[in-house]
Amino acid sequence: MMTSHEAGHRTELRSAPGRGGMSAVTRVAAGRRGAGLAAVALCVFALLLPGAGRAATPGVQTLDAGWQVRLVPGDKHAAAYPRAAQWLPASVPGTVQTDVLAAKLVPDPYWRDDEAKIQWVGLADWQYRMQFDVDTATLARQHVDLVFDGLDTFADVALNGHKLLSADNMFRRWRVPAKAWLHAGANTLEVTLHSPIARLQPWLQKQPYPLPGEFDSAFGDEAEGVQTANYVRKAAYQYGWDWGPRIVTQGIWKDVRLESWSALRLADFHIAQPRVDADVARLQAQLRIAADAAGKAQVRLRWRAPDGGTQSLVRDVTLKAGDNEVSLPFEIAHPQRWWPVGYGAPDLYDFHVDVALHGEVAASAERSTGLRSVELRRPVDQWGKGFEFVVNGVPVFAKGANVIPMDSFPNRVTKARIDAMLESARDANMNMLRVWGGGYYLEDAFYAEADRLGLMVWQDFMFGGAIPPYDKAFRDNTRVEAVQQVDRLRDHPSIVLWAGNNEVETAWETWGGGAHLKATQPRAEVDRIEQGMRELFDRTLRGVVASRSPEVPYWPSSPGSDYDGAANVLDNGDYHYWNVWSGKALPPSAYLDVTPRFQSEYGLQSFPALATLHSVLDPADLSIDSPVLRAHQKFDKGKGNQRLLMYVEREYGKPKDFAALVYLSQVMQAEGIQLAAEHLRAARPQSMGSLYWQLNDVWPGVTWSSVDYYGRWKALQYHAKRFYAPLRVVAIRKDGSTRVSLVSDRTTPLDAKLRVRVLGMDGKLVWEHTQDAQVAALASTAAGDYTDAQLLHGADPRRTVAVFELLDHGKPLSRHLSYFDAAKNLALPDPGLHAELSADGHGVTVSAQRFAREVWVDFGDLDARLSDNAFDLLPGESVTLQVASAADAAALRKALTVRSLYGATESGP
Repeated sequence: MMTSHEAGHRTELRSAPGRGGMSAVTRVAAGRRGAGLAAVALCVFALLLPGAGRAATPGVQTLDAGWQVRLVPGDKHAAAYPRAAQWLPASVPGTVQTDVLAAKLVPDPYWRDDEAKIQWVGLADWQYRMQFDVDTATLARQHVDLVFDGLDTFADVALNGHKLLSADNMFRRWRVPAKAWLHAGANTLEVTLHSPIARLQPWLQKQPYPLPGEFDSAFGDEAEGVQTANYVRKAAYQYGWDWGPRIVTQGIWKDVRLESWSALRLADFHIAQPRVDADVARLQAQLRIAADAAGKAQVRLRWRAPDGGTQSLVRDVTLKAGDNEVSLPFEIAHPQRWWPVGYGAPDLYDFHVDVALHGEVAASAERSTGLRSVELRRPVDQWGKGFEFVVNGVPVFAKGANVIPMDSFPNRVTKARIDAMLESARDANMNMLRVWGGGYYLEDAFYAEADRLGLMVWQDFMFGGAIPPYDKAFRDNTRVEAVQQVDRLRDHPSIVLWAGNNEVETAWETWGGGAHLKATQPRAEVDRIEQGMRELFDRTLRGVVASRSPEVPYWPSSPGSDYDGAANVLDNGDYHYWNVWSGKALPPSAYLDVTPRFQSEYGLQSFPALATLHSVLDPADLSIDSPVLRAHQKFDKGKGNQRLLMYVEREYGKPKDFAALVYLSQVMQAEGIQLAAEHLRAARPQSMGSLYWQLNDVWPGVTWSSVDYYGRWKALQYHAKRFYAPLRVVAIRKDGSTRVSLVSDRTTPLDAKLRVRVLGMDGKLVWEHTQDAQVAALASTAAGDYTDAQLLHGADPRRTVAVFELLDHGKPLSRHLSYFDAAKNLALPDPGLHAELSADGHGVTVSAQRFAREVWVDFGDLDARLSDNAFDLLPGESVTLQVASAADAAALRKALTVRSLYGATESGP
């Protein structure tokens, strides 16, 4: 039986289903378009090549079970942790940290401030071992390779006492011939892991200077400003970030196996897409085949279209001994193209290839991919030089967020968690996610699900902002990593951009570490650093993408201008804006003062749900100055909670208690990000993208996320569902005037009505106006400007709200409420809120007697997803929400609460 080498990259021969969504090859699409599908089990036979012996069936023996781990004998930590010096059960894929956690040698590092108690694990050296049997059939094959899909990070591998390899890159796959050291019966495999900190720090201390890094350790294991993370190809976030803990993992973090074969191995199968349009898809089936001897072979390609139709082709090829690159050009007329969500169906084709010798199949592989064209268009216009994604010829305004790793321990990320996160993005009307460069290249299941949902992916290479070394060995190591990762991921239509790094260029240009180095080092050395970065990001990685996946654009640094001037400027390329929250800590209204071509980072913090805090904190920890709560706030060494309180009080007033602070922090975050996102959407085409920071969490902390670690939606995620809607009426008030724009992502225009109502918060109508509204396709259309005086007609601004609605034959398509003062200055009435759960617990009806702002329906520690939340209700209005929960109706009814801004602050009524 065969399965994929990695899910979504189905090229390697395997004998059993693997992990992470890998599945057995169980069907063959036969015949021409319109013919039926035959689902059959595939038996793979290896055949004679001229001059070769009879080839055995390719085989795979998984080596993920039966592992043990211990401290390397003589490690200094054995004195304090003697049990760790004994062999412990180990999980592969996994990390040492999760193994010692399972053995109860350390507490859960997410609980309270127990992060400190796991630090020693990352400073020690560890040894893994396992025994496995090998049969004579395996040894009879001409090749037996030992394959590690991922080693974290400095690892020495020995088989039966013979050293096979030394690994030094977490992001690479390692394949090594092993047959010479195997024997029939029991074999022993050992992996020794070296602490990256302990290995590199002595060397770094001897260097003339340390390269500028990211975040200093809070635990004293590295001196301030002397960081080893720059110098190793390992996930940077594990060294600590301003939204997550420092847990420097080690382990065999991906699958391990023996692969045995004779005569021929199909190493890669790729569907290249040189040209795709509505009329024809001109494609190439590209195969990489390792052959033991020269000879003839036959390649049989067949595919199934999204509508079920099938086609096939057969080509004879000549193989040489060694590595072979085989390319089969073919066409599909009137292809069913893959579209981003909101623009069409994300259609996928299933491709299957057989390589046959003398009429019998020797190797096979499968691929699912979508056919589409993608362009990063850079128009020169009155605003500078643009940055817009064009898919299948259609300009797409990118709406979404940044994605960080979902856990400190990658082995704990399940397909269910990935699917839930991506579905949350889709359900919030996002069409793009940026996979940030300080983590790791995500699981195949992530990209496969993004393909299925129509979510575009901006994929960073794994550089998070620290300045990299300039030596050739580091660059060559990175190039191999890049080739492997691009090859693994290039058939995912969701990937529409490869970016060289996150913030490396702007860090060098404008951050303090770069400035200090330029001032203290000789010009020649500074030039070498700069030239090394240019070589790595502008040539090496660009060259990998151009040669391996030329249909996908490459962008060397985010933010950047493609080396066309300075990075992080408003009029060229993409932009990260952090003067709101970080930097100058400006209020959210400052978002209106900048209009970049594409805003790929900006954000505001909030607390997670109280239920999430309850899961990792004691009740005594729930105060803003609690040392334990500070331990779950990584911004500015724990001072971020005070920054968060400042933002809440500036906009809304002083929270009356901790629960109100949690609620108000989420409201502040949601309304602030909404202001920025709607400003960017209204500025189309000057701006063509909004990716806020950040979608998800790595742990239960106080961060910028809109969905917390447990998948609970914050107020921002509900707001995003509205402000990222395909049709949106946007009303932005600035300096006493409100500008109204009609924003559409639809590909066809719409004739509608714009209704403007000004209401007292008691429900009294002050003024109303309705006008025709032509909503242009793929555009933002100006619909009117109103001064406060024109809207208020003398009404009290503290007790009045403006309502802007886009109507289609009387049906509201979008509604936007605007206020005439800061929230803390409004005279909000007691809304008289009432919430009633349906008998079956699947719905809740919320009503308000008077105006209610930011209504929040909650079920306490019970998990429940609502169809909407954090919304406004006009006087006398009611809404029925859908409720999805595993809890029964009685429990939900008991836990149900509803609140609004009224009464949330000490100064409130």
